[in-house]
Amino acid sequence: MNELGHLQVGLPDPGARLPADAPTGLQKLDIGSRRDSYLYVPRDYTAQQPLPLVLLLHGAGGHAHDGLHILLHLADQAGLILLAPASHASTWDIIARRGYGQDLALVDRALAFAFAHYAVDSERLGIGGFSDGASYALTLGLANGELFTHVLAFSPGFIGPMAQRGAPEVFISHGDADRVLPIDHCGRTIARRLDAAGYGLVYQEFHGGHFIPSDIASQSVDWFLGTNQPSGAQLG
Repeated sequence: MNELGHLQVGLPDPGARLPADAPTGLQKLDIGSRRDSYLYVPRDYTAQQPLPLVLLLHGAGGHAHDGLHILLHLADQAGLILLAPASHASTWDIIARRGYGQDLALVDRALAFAFAHYAVDSERLGIGGFSDGASYALTLGLANGELFTHVLAFSPGFIGPMAQRGAPEVFISHGDADRVLPIDHCGRTIARRLDAAGYGLVYQEFHGGHFIPSDIASQSVDWFLGTNQPSGAQLG
C-alpha cells in the first residue's frame, strides 16, 4: 500500500453495468473489516440516477455508526449515499501506528464496493469525518484530490503526511471552546495553511466545544451539493 496515502480505487465508471435491485437503506458491508462497516443508500435510489456519495470517518474511540450519524439525518432529503468504514484499532492507522496500513486498504475496498453496486456521481464525491476522522479525511482527501471533489472536516486536529494530488474543495468547522482539539492550534491553523496553499476553502467557527452543531452539518451538505455557499469566518 502506498505510503503517501494514495488510494488504488479509480473513479466510478459511468458505463458500468450495475445491479438493478441493489438494496437501499442501511446495510452492513462485508468488506473484510475487523469491525462492522456500514452503507446507507436513500430509499428512492435508482441505478439510472447517480447520487452524490460521502465517505464518513468516525472519531477516536468511535465506531462506523458514529461516522454515519454525522449526516444520516440529512441523507434521504439531500439524496446522499453514505459510506462509513470502521478503523481497525480505536482510531485510524496514521494516528494509531503512525503510518498507512489496514485502514487505507479498507477505505479502498469500501469505495470499490460502493462503485461496483451503486450509481455514484463522480462530480460530488466527498470524504468527511469528525475529530480524528476529520484529520484522516483531510489527509486522504488532499492526497486523493483527483478522486474526491470535496472534503468535510468537522473539528480536525491535523493533516497527516501525504503527497498532494488534485485540489478538492474543503469545508472545515471548529468550536471556539473546544478543549479536546483547541481551535487555535487545530482548526484555525489548518484553515490558514490550506488558504495559503490556494485550496477552495469554507471555514466555519461556532460557539461551543468538541461536537458538530446541526446547523453546521446542514451547511456542509448545502455546500457539498452546491445549493448554498456559506461565507465562512475571517482568517487572521
